[in-house]
Amino acid sequence: MTRAVAVDVGGTKLAAGVVDDSGALLCSASSPTAASADAEVLFAGLIRLVEDVRTGDETVVGVGCGGPMAHGNQLVSPLNIPAWRDFPLRERLAAATGLPVFVDNDAKALALGEGWIGAARGRDNFIAMVVSTGVGGGIVLDGRLLDGADLNAGHIGHVIVEPDGRLCGCGARGCLEAEASGLAIAATTGRPPADAPPAVVERTGRLVGRAIASAANLLDLDLAVVGGSVALGFGPPFFAAAQAEV
Repeated sequence: MTRAVAVDVGGTKLAAGVVDDSGALLCSASSPTAASADAEVLFAGLIRLVEDVRTGDETVVGVGCGGPMAHGNQLVSPLNIPAWRDFPLRERLAAATGLPVFVDNDAKALALGEGWIGAARGRDNFIAMVVSTGVGGGIVLDGRLLDGADLNAGHIGHVIVEPDGRLCGCGARGCLEAEASGLAIAATTGRPPADAPPAVVERTGRLVGRAIASAANLLDLDLAVVGGSVALGFGPPFFAAAQAEV
């Protein structure tokens, strides 16, 4: 049985686990992301999680990380982790574990997982989205995960949904991430997303649905799989509002 170390680098949480070749999660560990910490402190915390779950039988490490990325995904610059700008995550993890390491955008990794054993199994044209601390996406078209010129394809979080809206970390205004992410909701309401009023839940769903509709019409997609702590926490009212826009 082949086993892999799976790593998730998010703006709120770092996680590591061991997955077998059937997709079963055998064990996992997580900790809050010290997003304001020094780059080396943050990396040391990630390595502790990896070592906590390793058994010695793993043959590879797969990492899903917020983008953007550069130089063939060798350098990562997650917008919600300011300490990591052009951080050589793949090289550092390979040196620390002694294993081959593959790094990609977290939402693209979600798309691969959903197409393998999840809600998009057997589908060839879909988008997978993460609506969490940030907003990201991965697109499968004609059965193939889209990479793009710089391997950053699928960044639906930076589609403009509110012209002249809030300033985004990418420098633009009105991006979906600037309007519908967990950080944006907390900034505009003064409370965590879990305590957002119904009007904010509905608006967030409408904006996500608006972005999905644009992507679906542009690329002829027939499914959107949406996950992430904000989307799943908001639940049915969010999904109903999103569905109404598509």
